[in-house]
Amino acid sequence: MRINPALRIAAGVAALALAVTACGGGSSKTASQHAADGKLTIGIKYDQPGLGLHNKDGSFSGFDVDVATYVADKLGVKAENITFKESPSAQRETLIENGQVDFIVATYSITDKRKEKVDFAGPYFQTGQSLLVRSDNTDITGPDSLNGNKKLCSVKGSTPAQNIKDKYVAAHEVQLITYDTYSLCVEALKSGAVDAVTTDDIILRGYAAQSPGALKVVGNTFTVEKYGIGVKKGDTESRGKINDAIDAMIASGAWKAALEKEFGTTGFQVPEPPKVDRY
Repeated sequence: MRINPALRIAAGVAALALAVTACGGGSSKTASQHAADGKLTIGIKYDQPGLGLHNKDGSFSGFDVDVATYVADKLGVKAENITFKESPSAQRETLIENGQVDFIVATYSITDKRKEKVDFAGPYFQTGQSLLVRSDNTDITGPDSLNGNKKLCSVKGSTPAQNIKDKYVAAHEVQLITYDTYSLCVEALKSGAVDAVTTDDIILRGYAAQSPGALKVVGNTFTVEKYGIGVKKGDTESRGKINDAIDAMIASGAWKAALEKEFGTTGFQVPEPPKVDRY
């Protein structure tokens, strides 16, 4: 029997769809729809002390985790029904676009370039880029002292790495080295393979607190970074609900309490909360 070519094509498309699903392809449901089903998959960092950390006992901790858990609860999803997924800087847009996560809370700076691919709720925190060096280093005191072929480490696909390329690499003869994660940069710093690590001040303070006496944050912040919660492009319903949850967290005092819990012993001064942008 001869098979209609159109049927053959349709069968091939269906088989491909099944294969994608079997290989872990993402869902087409929105974050709000998944929340209505009682479960959420949320992207976080796994290696940032005080912000997003996958602990040895399998638990998760940090300010981003606190924010994600609070938001999920406001969407009707309890902590035990959250699946956290590691979201390295260079993969965040892809994870959202492919539906592998419902939203991402991972020190995710809001930029115009990223807004071409994803939407952002928030911001829920504002910080700035800074530098982390070894405690015995006296040469590097800020970005203007990044000269003499210093080796500076940041993460592939991150805003800090791009800032350094745009503003300091050529002007100060600094050599930019990029890794997949900041924890790898910190290990390179400790071993002497690089001279400094750059990313947002609050991230660096978490690493410094994890290695007391070994590392220090130097200089003043030299950029403005607004952390948002990344959602699928065009998902205005979920974005609006997440914005409401961020507002509620700030108003209730839970936002300040979370920052004090995670950074209270580091000398960190809790800033004023940012105003949610409802564009």
